[in-house]
Amino acid sequence: MMRKKRRPCLDKGEEAATTTKAKKSRSNGRQTKEPAPAETNESVFSVFLREAGVTLKQGGTSNEIAVDQVVFQKRIQKQLQKSPRYPGIVQEFTTGLESHIEDPELFRNCLLPCVPRLSDGDSSCGSSFQESLLRMLLGIEMLQTFIINTLLEKLPEFMFDGTGDGGLSIPHTIINQLKWLDRVVDSKELAVKLMELVSVAAVEVQRDIITSLPEILEDSQHNDIARELNSLLQENTQLTVPILDALSSLNLSYSLLTEVRGAVMTTLAAVQLEDLPVVVKFILHSVSASDAYEVVCNLRKKLELEQCVLPPVLQASQSRMKSRGSAASASTPAASSSQDSVALMLDGIKSAVRFQKMISEAWLKAIESVDEEEDHKVIDLLVLFILHSTNANQSRRGAERVLKVKVRAGLIQDTLLQRTFRDYAQVMRGYFPSILALAQSLLRSPDPCVVPFGGHMYRHSFIAFDSYCQQEVVGSLVTHVCSGVGGEVDMALELLCGLVTEKPSEMALYAVFVKGILDYMDNLTPQQIRRLFHLLSRLAFGQQQQGCHIQDDMHIVIRKQLSSTVPKYKRIGIIGAVMIVGSMGAIRPKVKESQTGSLPQETFRQVTALLELVKSSSESSPEAAALYYDELANLVLSSALHPQVQQMIGNSVLNEFQEDFVVDLGPEISGPFHFTPRVMYNLEDGETPGIAINLLPILARDMQNKGEHSQTKKAHKRVSLLCLSPFFRLLRLCEEKQNQGDLDEIDGLLGCPLILTDMDVLEKTESLSKAEREFLCTLLFHTINWLREVINAFCRQKETEMKMKVMTRLQNITYLQTLLERALAGTPGYVPPVANFDGECTDVVLLSAAAPVNKAKKDGTGKKRKAPGRNSSESSSQLEEPNEDKTQQEQPEKEKEKEIRQGVSLVSYRPFFRELDMEVFSVLQCGLLSRSLLDSELHTKVQEEVLLGPAELVFLLEDMLRKLEFSLTAAPAKRPPFFKGRADKSVGFSHLQQKSSKDIASYCVQLLPTLCSHLENCHNHFQTLLSENNGVVDGPATDVQEHQLMSSGYQLLLQVLNTTFSWSGFSQPGHRSLLKKALGVLAERLKGGGSELTLEQLVKHSFEYLVNFGSTMPSLSTALCLSQLLSTVSEKGGNPAAYREQTASLAKRFLSQDWVTASGEKERGNKFNEALHTLLRIYLEHVDDVLKAVEEIAGEGITELLNASKDERSASWPTLNRQTFLVFYKVLMSELEKAIRKIPAGKVSDNSEAQREKLLTWNLAVRDFHILVNLVKVFDSRPVLIACLKYGRLFLESFLKLGMPLLDNSFKRHMEDVQSLLKTFQLSTRQLHHMCGHSKIHQDTSLTNHVPALKKCLEQFVYRVKAMLTLNNCQEAFWIGNLKNRNLKGEEILSQRSQGSDEEDDDDDDDEEEQQCSPLPQDQSEDEAQETDSTKVNREDDVDQDDITDDSD
Repeated sequence: MMRKKRRPCLDKGEEAATTTKAKKSRSNGRQTKEPAPAETNESVFSVFLREAGVTLKQGGTSNEIAVDQVVFQKRIQKQLQKSPRYPGIVQEFTTGLESHIEDPELFRNCLLPCVPRLSDGDSSCGSSFQESLLRMLLGIEMLQTFIINTLLEKLPEFMFDGTGDGGLSIPHTIINQLKWLDRVVDSKELAVKLMELVSVAAVEVQRDIITSLPEILEDSQHNDIARELNSLLQENTQLTVPILDALSSLNLSYSLLTEVRGAVMTTLAAVQLEDLPVVVKFILHSVSASDAYEVVCNLRKKLELEQCVLPPVLQASQSRMKSRGSAASASTPAASSSQDSVALMLDGIKSAVRFQKMISEAWLKAIESVDEEEDHKVIDLLVLFILHSTNANQSRRGAERVLKVKVRAGLIQDTLLQRTFRDYAQVMRGYFPSILALAQSLLRSPDPCVVPFGGHMYRHSFIAFDSYCQQEVVGSLVTHVCSGVGGEVDMALELLCGLVTEKPSEMALYAVFVKGILDYMDNLTPQQIRRLFHLLSRLAFGQQQQGCHIQDDMHIVIRKQLSSTVPKYKRIGIIGAVMIVGSMGAIRPKVKESQTGSLPQETFRQVTALLELVKSSSESSPEAAALYYDELANLVLSSALHPQVQQMIGNSVLNEFQEDFVVDLGPEISGPFHFTPRVMYNLEDGETPGIAINLLPILARDMQNKGEHSQTKKAHKRVSLLCLSPFFRLLRLCEEKQNQGDLDEIDGLLGCPLILTDMDVLEKTESLSKAEREFLCTLLFHTINWLREVINAFCRQKETEMKMKVMTRLQNITYLQTLLERALAGTPGYVPPVANFDGECTDVVLLSAAAPVNKAKKDGTGKKRKAPGRNSSESSSQLEEPNEDKTQQEQPEKEKEKEIRQGVSLVSYRPFFRELDMEVFSVLQCGLLSRSLLDSELHTKVQEEVLLGPAELVFLLEDMLRKLEFSLTAAPAKRPPFFKGRADKSVGFSHLQQKSSKDIASYCVQLLPTLCSHLENCHNHFQTLLSENNGVVDGPATDVQEHQLMSSGYQLLLQVLNTTFSWSGFSQPGHRSLLKKALGVLAERLKGGGSELTLEQLVKHSFEYLVNFGSTMPSLSTALCLSQLLSTVSEKGGNPAAYREQTASLAKRFLSQDWVTASGEKERGNKFNEALHTLLRIYLEHVDDVLKAVEEIAGEGITELLNASKDERSASWPTLNRQTFLVFYKVLMSELEKAIRKIPAGKVSDNSEAQREKLLTWNLAVRDFHILVNLVKVFDSRPVLIACLKYGRLFLESFLKLGMPLLDNSFKRHMEDVQSLLKTFQLSTRQLHHMCGHSKIHQDTSLTNHVPALKKCLEQFVYRVKAMLTLNNCQEAFWIGNLKNRNLKGEEILSQRSQGSDEEDDDDDDDEEEQQCSPLPQDQSEDEAQETDSTKVNREDDVDQDDITDDSD
């Protein structure tokens, strides 16, 4: 027996010898204790263990257990308790244990799980896994405290050991023994000891202990330990992660959790980046519904992601710049690891958002509440992408909404997006589907403010992400282009063009995708087709030629389109071919010398062949040829063509133009013409016959050819006047390019005469046949278009003589337009020749045929003017000089007779005129020019002055305004349509469309000083006129026509200024300097030298400058334009409210003015009414107290009108008469309804004074409403009734929503006020009830449409008053009676049964209310007094239910 017991010890000795080396290395120089003598091992400990079923093993072998661990624990407990030496035996047992685990190897054995002992081939223990020996002993309560103390004392010995054999860390294993014990005897003591240990342990051990705390301690200790951890957290940031892990697993009280979270939040800025995900996760998972918003706002403020990521990235880029060696590669992992940390943090936010609705709502709310652009951070965008991608609790829609709102307000801008993509491309890649979906949604938005942001998202995604994403981006953009929706297509094409420029090699991979758009060209406008071919030709034929695999497809498509007989497809072919020429024949910027060197021979051959192909395909149709010239001209203007290509085009153009359209003047012009040819409009000096533009003969030949279909295939080429203007445009642009803007080669064409006919034939149009009249009209159209193109060409020439000729040509145009107006009046159903060839000609034709013909121009903007005598003398030919003087004197007299005859308005014919370039408006800068003219006959010098006359000013300003409205007005709805039909609004703007709105706005700002000068001239003109006529507009000296033209010019100048300042681009930060420059121009006119002023001061001075023009307004529409301009300018500063009073007083002055035309008639008509409507609205919107203003007009002005005779007007408001009453009525009703919506709703918390103030406001509003409703008795026309029914219901709805809550709260305190308010209101509701009856009798659908909704509101009102009385314990005052149906005059409607009504009466307060309700069985009625006057209504006496009789009325 002795031998048996000693054997293990021996084994151990031998084992010790072999493992000394290993132990030494593990104990880091710690002395290994000698094994205890055999007798000690005979201790109670070994015996008890063996008897209980555990065999202790030496060395690397695990202890064996023969029974189940529960059985083992029970046996040990029993042995100890049954022992006669109890409780001393426990002490012996623990001493034995202590001495056994002195040896590190044996200690390790005791910490590792026991293994089941196999005897005789079968397992004698219950389960395969057993706990370690120490863990089993910890389950015995009487031993637990001692063993815990022993283990915690042993732990420091191993604290600095690494992980031993098999990766085992002793401290970690010791802590694991303490986890999940069934019962901890002294939990408090254990917590104290563990925290003591944490204070001294190494970091690794600290982390282990802290992380395990929730699994070791009982719930009762959680709050205490959390407090200690919280204080530890603030001392030691290294332990952030384990502490937060532990805290999130502890069961804490709400107050403590909030405290802990607050502490964590304060340390957020100092946290290591890799710890950030845990911190954020803890913060978000510890919130409750009540504080979610506050916590998320704080977290958003503290998260400075920009600082987290930038340094490594900068470091990487700097080191790459210094050396491309190891430094760069060492620092890039830092960048990617920081990206990983950010990605993990976002995952934490993502899980919080997904599982807690309150957090997703809090994030949205927090981002929404930011109201400064610089306060937005990268995290905002990232969170919006997260919310969109998870779609937890329908957050996708919320994220989309918030993003749109922010972008629209300019709070989230491209710079933030750029930063996010630059620093977090790796992180963003995970949210690519959301980014793509948001970009699609923004690009499809009808709001033009958010579309560009969607474009930026696409662009950054393409640049930052991998090829899969790039493919998706291109695919998505192609889908946008194929959608056919205007704004979406433009933006998508612009983005694709931008990407081709920026990333040509990447885009070349997706050229096949883009080529797919060619199948969807039917939906695209000419401008979009240009962009598409520009983009495809850049891909296929650009310098690098990465997309050369689609070259053949392009050629096939172009040839197919060119050979088509359908004009639409031929047009596409021409546009496409010219774009390809632009890409193939562009200057190659590879080698510096190559610009002087030649183009590759093969390329030049291809370019020439393609141009020849287009030319031959378009010869058969003049429209196609004209489009080809226009497109080629655009190409020459906009692209840098290679000099060789440029020269080739230029040479052929000059020769052909001279051959086709220019003739030398001989003694006579022969040919079979309907009209006698005459050389006119010559500006050249000298008598030698020169050249002329061959208009009449070519047109006559063309008409003849059209008639002779059989002989169309003639040997010589068919020349059409349709090509004249486009061909000249091409010629002049080629000359400009080749001679650096010098047009000396072709300047003869500016002054050369035209072969036309004597326009006196227009006097006797009745005697001409239809064909002859149409011939004259066509000739006039071609002449005007030629002159417009000539002005386009020469408007920028600097020589005085040239400027004067341009001026004269302008006068020729305005004169010819008056002739054309008359010619068109005599030629109904005439279709003019096409002038803009890239659009759908047929649309224009159809609509113009339906255009109103014999309609005179009412509104003085007509271009009629006296024939310029001196011009005619200049512009005559030498051939017919004898007649000249006679016609010169006769024309003014004739003109006066002709004024009686009316001409057609040219507005509907605008698409048939050539487009003027923006540069033409530089002519406005010409004030007064003079030249000395040598008269050949008299040999004397005559000083002649050419001034920009009123007609020319109006002509230029009208065109300028149309251009500005087209390009600077954001919403398409505001662009004025040419026709009331489906015509393309961009016809006639194709050159303008190629400029950006910023360029156009800048050009306008350059012209501002000139426009101001003209404005001041107009002002002075009318001021002089008024002083000459003693303040009377229509004095005897007033020239009606001049007055009309000056007044139109004045109005147009104000409209041009208003459209310029209304440009939405001014609100963007990049254009602030342009806005300051524009305002500076106006301010300088008043003050001089305002360069150093702030924006606010500039607005102030500009406003003061413009207000001065108010004294000379010639018409109401001009006055309206000034008011709108003042309103626009005042909004540009930071404080528009400061100018409200001035704007309102000016508008009031205009409304109180008598508007008379120059001929002495009062202004009237639809346009006058529209202007009055808008001006009255401006007045009421800017006035301080709307309710008072409404009462002033309704109470005083309309009362004066009622007392005046039929054609008279109101004395205090001269614009108010019976014709304009409806305008006033509609505006007063709508503005009153708007005003009450702004009255703040009554709150329970309001004090008595606040309630009284609101009640007074409501009293005033109800009184105004009562006056307006009662006016229906006098003015009972249908439009007035409709306005009253419509706005009556809206007023009632607002009263129920905002007014009744106030009455609920103030009924007791202000009973009398409430009562009088309801009393007045009841009179209005009764009148509305009568109007419903009136509508039903007349069965007028436009009226009855409003009745059901109004009846519903009236009924709601009754029940709402009942509810108010009930709330204030006065319900007994409410009773029901019947109300008879009556008409507007109060007479009973007998044709139908009286419909019931509610009537309530408050006995105490004399308060009553009535309204239709369901009819009662008996025919009951109530006394109603006849309402006598529009403002006074006699209230009937209160009647008790019992007194009501059948015929009481």
